[in-house]
Amino acid sequence: MADLKYRRIVLKLGGEALAGPSGFGIDPDRAEEVAGKVRKIKDLGVEVAVVLGAGNIWRGKEGLEHGMDRATADHMGMLATVMNSLALQDALERMGVITRVQTAIEMRAIAEPYIRRRAIHQLEKGYVVILGGGTGNPYFTTDTAAALRAMEIGAEVLIKATKVDAVYDRDPLLNPDARRFDRLSYIEALNMRIGVIDSTAITLCMDNDLPIYVVDLWEPESLERVVRGEPVGTLIS
Repeated sequence: MADLKYRRIVLKLGGEALAGPSGFGIDPDRAEEVAGKVRKIKDLGVEVAVVLGAGNIWRGKEGLEHGMDRATADHMGMLATVMNSLALQDALERMGVITRVQTAIEMRAIAEPYIRRRAIHQLEKGYVVILGGGTGNPYFTTDTAAALRAMEIGAEVLIKATKVDAVYDRDPLLNPDARRFDRLSYIEALNMRIGVIDSTAITLCMDNDLPIYVVDLWEPESLERVVRGEPVGTLIS
């Protein structure tokens, strides 16, 4: 087994990780690529739980701009995360990785209901556990769902894997001179109102002393470097 710093993690992925070039929908090739990255860290001996967003299918903000009820928009987003979860489960199982999807909103015909002790048991058996449906409640993001589930299952770190390699003081895609941070305290991250992870998730991690890594999902070895404790991305702690 590899020399690991973190042996149980929650990996938070945006729905865009599964999207094709357009940024929308589910691209089977991209799902396989993400599954390969998950399998690599699982093969190191890491217990992996995954929480997915749904921005590739539904953005509640657009519904709100048209007068949609917030709870309705959020419930639609939760259902969309389950679609992403099933897509990633399929890609992982085709690679020979035993995977379970658990959902905060019960839909027993396609997934197991989220039960904390069952999720822990499945992780201990070496399964990848994908936690869909957000928290099951409106007004909470999937970032907050990832932080909450990390506390519940006893994860040692929350990894927010995105399309940027770290936290910056401004959008680095629009501002080439944006300042990059290797490390931030929870309070610094909250005061900066960083856009890469929401404040409720950061506060929950702060209250429970759970470190957060912000890394580029597509950077080679980024996830492996986190679980080994090597410097990568931004550490919020």
